[in-house]
Amino acid sequence: MSKTHWIADADFEWEILDDYCKRKIMAYTQDLMIVKVHFKKGGIGAIHQHIHTQASYVESGVFEVMIGNEKKVLKQGDVFLIPPSVDHGVVALEEGILVDSFTPMRADFIQ
Repeated sequence: MSKTHWIADADFEWEILDDYCKRKIMAYTQDLMIVKVHFKKGGIGAIHQHIHTQASYVESGVFEVMIGNEKKVLKQGDVFLIPPSVDHGVVALEEGILVDSFTPMRADFIQ
């Protein structure tokens, strides 16, 4: 990770995850990571869990978000918070971008 304090979106390439989803790891330290995830309409963030606390900001689009046994539809400007080790996932009802933050950082994303 760069030691700079200033991070420009244009300095990072998208990492293709599948036909519907790509991400940019924007910044991280051992304690925090920020990741932009772009979904095409119909893209799925499969149900999963991890040891990290996650907070996600809906930068654009509309997403059905599942956390535990609860589902809600969230739109631009909304935020969701996921405690550690809780099942969660998303479905993009419209094309959009989520800005995810994780604490501690997701070491599995940079290996």
